[in-house]
Amino acid sequence: MTLLTKAAFNGGMKSFIFVFYRQMAGTIFLLLWVVMFERRSAAPLTLPVFFKIFALAFLGITLGVNLYGIALVYTSSSLVSVIYNCLPVSTFCFAVLLRKEKLNVRKIAGVAKLGGIAICMGGVATLAFFKGPILNPPFALHNAQYEPQRQHHVSTFGSTKWIVGCFLSFFSVSSWGLWYVLQIGVLKTYPSKLHFTSIQCLLSTIQSFLVAIAMERDLSEWKLTWNVTLLAVLYCGIMVTAIAHYLQSWVIASKGPVFLAMSTPLNSTLTTICSMFLLGESINVGSIVGEIMLVGGLYSVLWGQTQEPNLATESSLPVQVENECINAENEEPKNAETCYLAK
Repeated sequence: MTLLTKAAFNGGMKSFIFVFYRQMAGTIFLLLWVVMFERRSAAPLTLPVFFKIFALAFLGITLGVNLYGIALVYTSSSLVSVIYNCLPVSTFCFAVLLRKEKLNVRKIAGVAKLGGIAICMGGVATLAFFKGPILNPPFALHNAQYEPQRQHHVSTFGSTKWIVGCFLSFFSVSSWGLWYVLQIGVLKTYPSKLHFTSIQCLLSTIQSFLVAIAMERDLSEWKLTWNVTLLAVLYCGIMVTAIAHYLQSWVIASKGPVFLAMSTPLNSTLTTICSMFLLGESINVGSIVGEIMLVGGLYSVLWGQTQEPNLATESSLPVQVENECINAENEEPKNAETCYLAK
């Protein structure tokens, strides 16, 4: 997603227009999926739930993805993917504030969590304010037609836009962390995950269109051509907006938001390597140091989490126990007291 999006922006695609096309492609795919598989099993949608989904669509997609796109234009795909490693930390912070996760500062596990958060913040500051020597890739497989624009991008965008891009990327990650945590309550009242994802994508498409038409009035910028831009729109729309968001709702409902956010560490390393050899992007020493700090802080938080039981796991226990009790039928359950409490 990061590499194709950056390639589309290098080809001249505007970020706001790209987000709209991406959401529209994902919405069409999801609506076709709903018609084919769950047309008659739609859960009743109340007005309060609709407004909650509307707010989630704005927070996690319209706001978060547009901030992500601007940050990607101002910086590089490798840097944005590195800051994306802050997602588990931001998700954990919001989970603690909203009482979805435990934090005991009197134990070593709690100290490890707080220390990891501090290290991650230091990594973000290092990425923003310290660059160091530039490391150029020995070769690149990117399209030669993007080279002049890439050089113009490097020479024109100075330190101010680089710093702004770093913080916009961090704000985007923060909005996604809060988005993950808030989905728990909505999925409890509206458990149909395919319909939830479809409605969310449809609402975000409308919101993204309003943002794009307000920011980009030139109709010539809205044209799609048969190049990497169209490929990026289809891939990000179908694979990320539709399929990935649908799978994320399953993980959040069963394991909690922090468990989902734990799946991000390898993203920055793979994107940095691929952006150097596929897009020809340079990387500086500051990015490497900041990446090491982010990964170190991340695993400090994750280690602390493994040492303490979290509320998200405990909240799913009654459902699991209830299923075990139901499957037991007439047989005596292994733990009669637990089954009684679950009922």
